[in-house]
Amino acid sequence: MVQAYNFLASWQLFPEKCIFENGIEPKSGNCKIESINNGHALSISINWVSIDNEAYYTQYTLVPDDTERDFEDIELADKIKSSILNASTFQILFIKNNSTVLEVVHEILPNGYLKVTHHGIKKDNQPFKNIEIYHKQMSVLPYASSVAGVAIRPTKEGVIKHKALSAMEDQTNMQLEQIRQQIELLAKQAQEIKKRKELSLMIYEARLSFKPQIGYIYHLYEKQDGTHMLSLVAPQEWGSSGPFKQFVSSVKLLADHTWIEV
Repeated sequence: MVQAYNFLASWQLFPEKCIFENGIEPKSGNCKIESINNGHALSISINWVSIDNEAYYTQYTLVPDDTERDFEDIELADKIKSSILNASTFQILFIKNNSTVLEVVHEILPNGYLKVTHHGIKKDNQPFKNIEIYHKQMSVLPYASSVAGVAIRPTKEGVIKHKALSAMEDQTNMQLEQIRQQIELLAKQAQEIKKRKELSLMIYEARLSFKPQIGYIYHLYEKQDGTHMLSLVAPQEWGSSGPFKQFVSSVKLLADHTWIEV
């Protein structure tokens, strides 16, 4: 069960990133995966709110040891079989009359998102594939919402509460999205500053035969001995050959005395 550690979380649905070929599309959703029975089983609980503001809920347990077991919702399946394929993937098979009627694959993507893929058969016997994308919740909301192909039923309490809770969830999701965008912007700015610092260190260690002026463009070269040289002369102005091994970059001095590539 150690391999299931990456999945143990409350996951918030990205409705705009999902693809649904069957069933009711959600407006918002949540999937919570917990370890139970001293780590020998997983509990999966799914809550979601439809576009029509109907609240739904489903919950089931599984033992990911690749063994068929009885499933409580015989309307969907009479057996369930699950297995952890690796640290980033586990599979659930819902079996009825010795045939797989639904396959659900949970996969941790390289960006940390959770991708849940449902392969099943529609009522007209045509195959379908639903894809859900989740991100880990920064905090666990008191009410959650999501979608899956298994045993989803409306709850009376959810219908009563969904309007206020949906508004609350939309508001908190918006705030979390703003924070995420700010974090990404700060990370990008930090990366740019780091790049400017590394370039500036290279230039200040280079040979300088003049005093650079703020806002002017210069040209950085690597010499034959591996050292660097800052020059007023552009690569095309040297003619057929220049006193350097290779051209590195054209650069500009900023007011804070750091350098950027241009």
